[in-house]
Amino acid sequence: MKAILLAAGLGTRLSPITNKIPKCLVPINNKPLLQYWIDLFEFHGIYNVLINLHHFPGKVKEYISGYKGNIEIKHVFEKELSGSLGIVLQNQWFYENESCFLVCYADNLTNIDLSEIIKYHSSHDQPITMGLFHTNKPEQCGIAVVNKEMLITDFIEKPKEPTSNLASAGIFVIEPQLLHSFSFKDENSILDFGFDLLPQLVYQMKGFVINDYILDIGTLDNLNEANSFVREHTSLFEYPT
Repeated sequence: MKAILLAAGLGTRLSPITNKIPKCLVPINNKPLLQYWIDLFEFHGIYNVLINLHHFPGKVKEYISGYKGNIEIKHVFEKELSGSLGIVLQNQWFYENESCFLVCYADNLTNIDLSEIIKYHSSHDQPITMGLFHTNKPEQCGIAVVNKEMLITDFIEKPKEPTSNLASAGIFVIEPQLLHSFSFKDENSILDFGFDLLPQLVYQMKGFVINDYILDIGTLDNLNEANSFVREHTSLFEYPT
């Protein structure tokens, strides 16, 4: 299994921290967010990872170069940001021979059981599985509506009048042929999963509700919350070797 970790965000709401380091290297309980993802991937046997870089790319490259674990980590530099979907479309070489692959937003701190969402994906015949979580701020998230079979029947990014509190977790299991079946006006423009792809895929996606911890650390308040949670629940982010 391969994974694309989307880590090129500027993290402007985390200023002044991100004035000196990229968002993916922001420390949570003295460990960079990126390392939480690396630990998670390694524990669940995701040994081939592609990371996109933009903000302070040299710092991320330096961090990756010091990694001595079992994952083969590749990176691609985006001089101009192409969006969460754009970067995935531009790097089909990485996953084109896979039956499915993961896309994960590095903005989130989570201890999700990746093995379970992958197993769930193999149990149904839809080409994409979207990780979902319950949110109390649906107007700030990409929101999915599901039926009793967990088929996603509607998806709206940051709806003004939400009809559900199930939010996209930024974790997807995707079958490559799905991306081959869509044509976009300009694949070199900025393309976003939430706006440009997922709304087109209603009735072709299954939702997987995440009951583990997940939090977007993109604001200083959320970063403080994540730090407090990890300090109090350190064992949740420690994986046996």
